[in-house]
Amino acid sequence: MKKWILPAVALIIFGIILFSLPKATSNNPRVNLTPEPSAQVEAVSTEMVITKNKTYSALLRTTQGDITMQFSADKTPITVNNFVYLARKRFYDNTVFHRIIKGFMIQGGDPEGTGMGGPGYEFEDEVFEGKYTRGTVAMANSGPDTNGSQFFIMHQDYNLPPNYVIFGKVTKGIEVVDKIASAEVKTNTFGEPSTPVTPVKVTSVEIVEE
Repeated sequence: MKKWILPAVALIIFGIILFSLPKATSNNPRVNLTPEPSAQVEAVSTEMVITKNKTYSALLRTTQGDITMQFSADKTPITVNNFVYLARKRFYDNTVFHRIIKGFMIQGGDPEGTGMGGPGYEFEDEVFEGKYTRGTVAMANSGPDTNGSQFFIMHQDYNLPPNYVIFGKVTKGIEVVDKIASAEVKTNTFGEPSTPVTPVKVTSVEIVEE
């Protein structure tokens, strides 16, 4: 009996951490990620690869069709730079939209496809403008200044707290977002019906600089 005590305690603690985050309901939606193990995370600034006075967009080619996202590099240069930096390194290739909540958002950018993965570093929040309306692109996080690689696209307007840096907007392919959001989902280990039965894959990301 004693040999089960430590595993049971660990499971209870993990459950408390997860369920202390707000859940995705119409009154209190959740976009937070379960934090990565601290040993794998450090606060860094990625190399600046974007150029001032230029505009940037990304063409996401997925197994359901293409999505074009226009970035607000003038307002959120650190966040846009991070996405461009990772995309050019093919970081997002063959990742999936691992979390789907129809009427709320679709979430991707995790190389592990579990909601626990990231680039191995975190970076700070930026001041941003806008609301979480349909087609908005924003960073997922596990708290202040914990941005990494995961992002989400709003499926419908939602009254989220301003805790997730908005850095872009879908300009083409919103119907693809609708398809992804309508995928069949199953309940995950913690009771949230958001894990796609057949995940949609991002086959490649092309950055357009103008």
